[in-house]
Amino acid sequence: QVQLVESGGGLVQPGGSLRLSCAASGSIFSIIDMGWYRQAPGKQRELVARISSGGSINYVDSVKGRFTISRDNAKNTVYLQMNSLKPEDTAVYYCNAQWGSLEVWGQGTLVTVSS
Repeated sequence: QVQLVESGGGLVQPGGSLRLSCAASGSIFSIIDMGWYRQAPGKQRELVARISSGGSINYVDSVKGRFTISRDNAKNTVYLQMNSLKPEDTAVYYCNAQWGSLEVWGQGTLVTVSS
């Protein structure tokens, strides 16, 4: 069973940067598709970025050019580098792993963008 632990959230001013990390347990990380989702207060959870086991990447339009997803299979870790943060990026960010018909979520990390 894969378990995910996120870190890196916090309070940042508009225009600032944060890097989120998601460490996965288990030995199958290299074959897992990984993603970052977020859920703002009163809104539905939405996909922010995904990176497949083969390295294919996609982003939601609102973060293109500002966020970068990457993975380090040797460290069983996926990252989300967030630059030029805006107040509307404020949300709980969740790491997600998918392989076959299985799916696992992390506990979430809060990102607050405010002056």
